Amino acid sequence: MDMRSSAVTIPAGDAELPADLLIPAEPAGVVLFAHGSGSSRHSPRNTAVAHVLNRAALGTVLVDLLTPAEDQVDARTAELRFDITLLAERLAAIVDWLAAERPSGAVPIGLFGASTGAAAALVAAAARPDLVGAVVSRGGRPDLAGPALGQVRAPTLLLVGGLDEQVITLNEQAQEALPETAELTVIPGATHLFEEPGTLEQVAHCAADWFTTHLPASR
Repeated sequence: MDMRSSAVTIPAGDAELPADLLIPAEPAGVVLFAHGSGSSRHSPRNTAVAHVLNRAALGTVLVDLLTPAEDQVDARTAELRFDITLLAERLAAIVDWLAAERPSGAVPIGLFGASTGAAAALVAAAARPDLVGAVVSRGGRPDLAGPALGQVRAPTLLLVGGLDEQVITLNEQAQEALPETAELTVIPGATHLFEEPGTLEQVAHCAADWFTTHLPASR
């Protein structure tokens, strides 16, 4: 497949955030990734999922949500990775940038969040109901989205490992709180990071199916 790759810097409030874009020749949509605790745009798991989405004709945006200075603070304190408000504000700013600059054309926007990034993705989706067409959470902590869960309008897929029992419970509660289309899919034999053989591939294909189904319908 013909793919266009570019490295860009995206303004988000007072931060300048580095991002990697991969855009197919005729994208059906573009998916912005929100990485989880202590991770970055180079997350091997998110990169693997992004490649599957690219093969499904979806553009992908992998971005660092913290600046290098903030990343150093977070490495010591682990506090910024749980600052859902900050992360969600930056995601919403990137959504605005995608809608205005249209690096992938006038296509619908989806959000893929992992761990704490899933909470930030849901808060951003609630803040931008007219721009975010679908959300997928991988091993997410949607409970950290708080009251914003009740304001999410985008169809949401919650993916959880079958061995990640505490997170399954949190996602079941979040599914009940989400007012619109929300599905919970449990990946058998998977732990929180989906490191078991074949489990991350299942996540990627579930995500691709969700986005290719719901993003075109959000136009």
